[in-house]
Amino acid sequence: MNGNSETELEYVLRGKAWKVYWLLLKTGKPVGVREVQRTLHFSSPSIAFHHLEKLRELGLVEKQDVGGHYVLVGQVKIGVLRHYVKLGKLLFPRFFFYALFSTVFYAAYLLIMVHSFTRDNLFIISFGAIVCTIFWYEAYRVWGMRPF
Repeated sequence: MNGNSETELEYVLRGKAWKVYWLLLKTGKPVGVREVQRTLHFSSPSIAFHHLEKLRELGLVEKQDVGGHYVLVGQVKIGVLRHYVKLGKLLFPRFFFYALFSTVFYAAYLLIMVHSFTRDNLFIISFGAIVCTIFWYEAYRVWGMRPF
């Protein structure tokens, strides 16, 4: 996807359409109009239908012949989604894995390698604490950017 079409897609996928797309991405299963309306607290099913149809026109969802449910067929990495990784039905900020990895190795270093507080150990201890803090802060910040 080139930069221009990405910008156009970001323009179209905003507001309620973005929330509907996020819901479909997060659930990973076909959803109906009323389910979208109830989950996202839209005032009427026609609002959910409008946004589902908008996503269908963009080629991101398809409407099933049987049951009329909508299923996600295309994924885009725009906006905040660039910072997320999907594992099954769960979406995690990419920084979560960085934070977890660095924290585990930092804790292992503290438990196994640190027997005394030398100048080298103090430098590594302070540097590791700063790195872990930055990664956890970024994971928390990106988590807060979710549409709901």
